[in-house]
Amino acid sequence: MEVVDSAAAFTEHRALLFTIAYEITGSAVDAEDVVSECFLRWSSVGSREEVRNTRAYLARIATRQALNLLRAKARRREEYVGSWLPEPLLTAPDVAEDAIMSEAISMAMLVVLESLSPEERAVFVLHEVFRFGFAEIGAATGKAETAVRQIAHRARGAVEARRPRFEPDQALTSAALEKFWAATVSGDLQGLMSVLAPDVVVLSDGGGKAKAALRPVVGNESVARFMIGLARKYDGGLGIEAALINGAPGVQVTLDGALDSVATVDLVAGKIARIYFVRNPDKLAAAWTVNDLAR
Repeated sequence: MEVVDSAAAFTEHRALLFTIAYEITGSAVDAEDVVSECFLRWSSVGSREEVRNTRAYLARIATRQALNLLRAKARRREEYVGSWLPEPLLTAPDVAEDAIMSEAISMAMLVVLESLSPEERAVFVLHEVFRFGFAEIGAATGKAETAVRQIAHRARGAVEARRPRFEPDQALTSAALEKFWAATVSGDLQGLMSVLAPDVVVLSDGGGKAKAALRPVVGNESVARFMIGLARKYDGGLGIEAALINGAPGVQVTLDGALDSVATVDLVAGKIARIYFVRNPDKLAAAWTVNDLAR
């Protein structure tokens, strides 16, 4: 066993703890709360308790706290106004270079994870993304190892059945986004439709605090008209900045210099098949500064 230095160990694993909590909750605000609680709990024992595996021990604390938050907010998710989307993260280029990480934190995957129970979500994330063993996951979730194996199998099957099949090509996605926004801002209906898949879907999250479509907008003509109409309401004060959002090309949309919304897309056969558009102001804090992630 190793006697660990409390502050140094926490600093080393802080990004990991944030990433675990974000994956489980889908919320950067909740993830920061989890990290703060982890620090309080760890600082009271880390300098004097012998820990067999620092990474697993800290991950266990983070998992338990994240699960508590996820369960506590389950009713609020059910009562949410309009489509619920994860809080978008502004990420560094190295995240996009990690195929497992970039898929795990993608909007598409996080939306799929919302369909799982809290326990299924935690087990899937810890095993498939962070490569923890079933015994370690059992200790983190309070489940027997045999039960964790069953949950992992069930969760993997559910994710595979719902996992969107999109192209993670950064260059193609960036090019499609550039054409998409140029046509949107200029009001070029046909140009916009040309970059959209026939069955494209827009999921727009305003949370009742910003104007957004309460239901998904489906079909390339409907989506094109929706986006052009939305851009016209900005009346010239619109700014579009390319950014890496959740490990993939996206945009920060500003209005008179203030962050108004964040958008990312999924590409299928070279066309934009899904658009994730987050406008809820409560969800935009983590899309303004780069977040440190680790696994």
